[in-house]
Amino acid sequence: MLKFYRTVKGYGQKEIEINKSRFIAYVEQIESEEAAVAFIEQIKKKHWNATHNCSAYLIGENDQYQKADDDGEPSGTAGKPILEIIKKSGLKNTVIVVTRYFGGIKLGAGGLIRAYGKSASAGIKETGIIERQGHTRIGAEVDYTFLGMLENQLRIQGYIIADKQFADKITLIVLEKLGQEEVLKQKIIDWTANQVKFSDEGEVYVDTPVSYQE
Repeated sequence: MLKFYRTVKGYGQKEIEINKSRFIAYVEQIESEEAAVAFIEQIKKKHWNATHNCSAYLIGENDQYQKADDDGEPSGTAGKPILEIIKKSGLKNTVIVVTRYFGGIKLGAGGLIRAYGKSASAGIKETGIIERQGHTRIGAEVDYTFLGMLENQLRIQGYIIADKQFADKITLIVLEKLGQEEVLKQKIIDWTANQVKFSDEGEVYVDTPVSYQE
C-alpha cells in the first residue's frame, strides 16, 4: 500500500466544443487494466457512431500499466496528450476516454494535441480529484471505564474512530497514517496507564478532496 496517491473521485464526464467538433471526456477511477479496458469498450459501444473514441489510462503503484490509443487520429495526437494530462495532474488509477464528433473543420496535428489535452483536463476538473492517504486500522481493547475519556482524547487530536466492538471489553478501531502507528499507540498507553491491548486490523485508504490545478 502506498502512503498516499492522487486519483479522480470516480465517474465523471464533460463536453466541450472546439472548431465545431464535439469532444466528450469520460473519466473513471479504476484499479486494474481489465477495468480500464472494460470502461473504454463501454464508451465505444455507447458512441459507436462517433468519429473517434481516443483513450489513455495509468494504473499501478509504480504506474506500471499505461496505454494510449489514438483510435484513428494521426499518431500521437490524441491518446498521448490524454495520458500526459493524467501524468501532469499527478494521478494514478485513472482512465479517460475522449469521444470526438467531427464538425467539419480540420484541426491539424498541433490543434488535435491541444484539443484532446484540453478535453481530458476539463473532464478531470469536472470529476474532481481526491488524495488517498494510507492508514493502519489499530484495534485498542480497553475497559469500559476508559471509553468516554479515550474517545474524547482521540477526537480532540483529530483521529478517526472507524468502529467500536463491544464484548467483555470494548475495542476501538482507530485509523493512523502509515508509519505513524507507534505514535498513536504510545498516546493510548499514556492515556490508559498501559491498560490496553492492541491488534492489527488491516489497512485502508482515507480519501480527501483536493483542488485541481490545470
